[in-house]
Amino acid sequence: MKKPKWVVEKERQKRAAAAETVWLFGLHAVRDALLNPAREKISLKVTKNAFDKLADAIAEAGIEADLQDPRKFKAPLDPQSVHQGAALEVKPLNWGPLDQLKPDPEQAQNVVVLLDRVSDPHNVGAILRSAEVFGARAVIAPHRHSAPETGALAKTASGALERQPYLRVQNLADAMEKLKAMGYFLVGLDGTADTDLTNLGRVAEGPVGLVMGAEGPGLREKTIATCDLLAKIDPKKGFGSLNVSNAAAVALYEVTKGA
Repeated sequence: MKKPKWVVEKERQKRAAAAETVWLFGLHAVRDALLNPAREKISLKVTKNAFDKLADAIAEAGIEADLQDPRKFKAPLDPQSVHQGAALEVKPLNWGPLDQLKPDPEQAQNVVVLLDRVSDPHNVGAILRSAEVFGARAVIAPHRHSAPETGALAKTASGALERQPYLRVQNLADAMEKLKAMGYFLVGLDGTADTDLTNLGRVAEGPVGLVMGAEGPGLREKTIATCDLLAKIDPKKGFGSLNVSNAAAVALYEVTKGA
């Protein structure tokens, strides 16, 4: 019996995902990946200078280093990548299902960040770094139209990618509904909102999901409709706006400062 097309496509996607690898680069990103026992490491290319700086991490990871001439660094990286003499081929991390984000009563504040079509890896990397600093449970983004796990994202995250869950979901609105069912209050950041983020008060004292849209298009209509509330970061001088990663850092500070 011939398999339905959707079954064939799903199996193809699974095979492609299993074969996928990522090249991480830069001393911080490579060091933290080497020290992450959950990260499947495949090959490491380093210059002698980088090897000396990463020697302890390389030994702990138990991986053999391929020493490279700094003038002929042979790793499949973009020529503009600032690799600092270190590149590590790895498998993408699997952070597990959304269900693991059920609010933890022992945690002072349960916060997640949801990204709606934020596709710039530098922005997502910076958001992961802020999420780690402010103790967020996870950063959540759809598989399509969002930044995948890449070397550029990892380098901007400066190691946070190895520790801060970055969950990719099939449908963002469905994930939002699941989080609401878990007890999360979803706040969409929108510059046209009436509510100032600093005035959320007791409205969002429980588990909170901060929903951030891409610069320019912002949040999609379906995303807005699924939020419990829209709020804005009110500029003091009545004009101006923040980059999405800066806005995420400000929003995370606001919702966690009393925790």
